[in-house]
Amino acid sequence: MQPFSKFLRLVCLLSLASATLSSCQLGRFVFYNFANITDYKIFPSRPLTASAQPFRFQTATTPRAPKKLGPTGKEAPLDQYLADRETVAFLIIQNDTIQYEQYFNGYEQSSIVASFSMAKSVTSMLIGTAVEDGLIKSVDEPITHYLPELKKNGLENVTIRHVLQMTSGIEFNESYVNPFGDAASFYYGRNLRQYVNNMQPKAAPGQGFDYISGNTQILGAILDKVVAPKTVTQYLQERIWQHLGMEYDASWSLDKKKDGLEKTFCCLNARARDFAKLGRLYLKQGNWNGRQVVPAQWVKESTQVDTAQGSSAGYQYQWWLPSRSGDFMMQGILGQFVYVNPMKNLLIVRLGKDYGNTNWPRFFSELAAVY
Repeated sequence: MQPFSKFLRLVCLLSLASATLSSCQLGRFVFYNFANITDYKIFPSRPLTASAQPFRFQTATTPRAPKKLGPTGKEAPLDQYLADRETVAFLIIQNDTIQYEQYFNGYEQSSIVASFSMAKSVTSMLIGTAVEDGLIKSVDEPITHYLPELKKNGLENVTIRHVLQMTSGIEFNESYVNPFGDAASFYYGRNLRQYVNNMQPKAAPGQGFDYISGNTQILGAILDKVVAPKTVTQYLQERIWQHLGMEYDASWSLDKKKDGLEKTFCCLNARARDFAKLGRLYLKQGNWNGRQVVPAQWVKESTQVDTAQGSSAGYQYQWWLPSRSGDFMMQGILGQFVYVNPMKNLLIVRLGKDYGNTNWPRFFSELAAVY
């Protein structure tokens, strides 16, 4: 009886440990191990609805896309080049016309892909519309005007602009491979409001650029307050999404099912063509076929180089600036991109399972030179 009793206790302990792990952040981290473009399946979410009259890009009768890439003697067909580098979707759109559209590794036009940090750029769009709507007075206001609970943490000198520009000086561990790091907590945890409330300063704001997802989640917490009783997803639907002629339903992942908060630092779940429309909106200075959806001045401020107050020349208002030639892009972990080149009236969307050991911003610039 004694060996059986020990075995029974072991089974009970293992069962208890398994139940505990499955219900907590660490358990989800261990089970799912690392972020994946199918993670929209593992989190609760709020829906975004497709348009009854979708906008569709034209398709070129004679596509203008390079057949081969690479130095002479080592050229590879474009399709092969992309497929070999963990790409699942790749679009080249110029003058509202699709010059190239291919899907790889089992994906197709209707496949959902998680945006990861491309959602940061969308969160910035919403801050811009909230300013225009009078819900936020100014980006130079302290974040504590909207999140007074952060005063006790010593963040009263951090402004919305600091958070937008990633110059807040807030302490945050941007590691997804550390199960106890802040990024993993924000991604797998179930209480984003509390995590935001616990944030602490590391340095004085405005002293330098430090890319952290916590900044964008602060913006999400502010939006959560100012758009209430609507949710952030509902505000996105009404203020932007419904005007862009989205072809497919989409969603925004939450930290928890009941009274959840959008993971505004990540986790918009959509299709490649609809991600392209977010880029088109900024390519057109926030105007969508005659309707000014996002203020043109906000688009300008978001995508121009500004190194004042510690800001980086390569980043502005949650958009990446890969060069000094006026191009800009949304970017997410594992190599999700919407690249915008106004001089060429060009959009490039790349979605992937991984970066595929490729410098995609440089690749986009080289590809843009062809057009």
